[in-house]
Amino acid sequence: MKYKMKELIRVGMADLNACKCPGGLTTLGLGSCVGVTLYDSQTKVGGMVHVMLPDSTRFKHTENPAKYADTGIALLIEKMEKLGADRKRLSAKIAGGAQMFAFKADNEMLRIGERNVEATKQVLKKHKIEIIAEDTGLNYGRTIEFYTKTGDLVIKSVGKPDKTI
Repeated sequence: MKYKMKELIRVGMADLNACKCPGGLTTLGLGSCVGVTLYDSQTKVGGMVHVMLPDSTRFKHTENPAKYADTGIALLIEKMEKLGADRKRLSAKIAGGAQMFAFKADNEMLRIGERNVEATKQVLKKHKIEIIAEDTGLNYGRTIEFYTKTGDLVIKSVGKPDKTI
């Protein structure tokens, strides 16, 4: 099913949302950030969080839980349950986590994309949510669109063909 962008709920940076079929969600400009989509195929409830940083425990000012993998995914699960999703049936697809800038130093802070992907996987494992598809890493940005009717995650990148996972 083809959606028009205006029919998709936009999820901003460090933001999250959820919806029921036939709704869809999109987030733009995933560089080192990770777009996490969760889906209950039985109720066709979907959700998306745009994770900027891996771990809220390393920061003092954590007023926005959607910003971090650990708190954002937990909050998204709660939001989806309110729409009728069952956490035991959730599956995940993830995209993003790119290394946007070349560097030679082995600086942990510069590996933010890789760290975001690692943290996302750890949090999903903790919640017993299987990752059924991913498009992560490399050195280019992504825009993603998630469709609750099918559970499809469409990945768009400049100069590359669209990919559906």
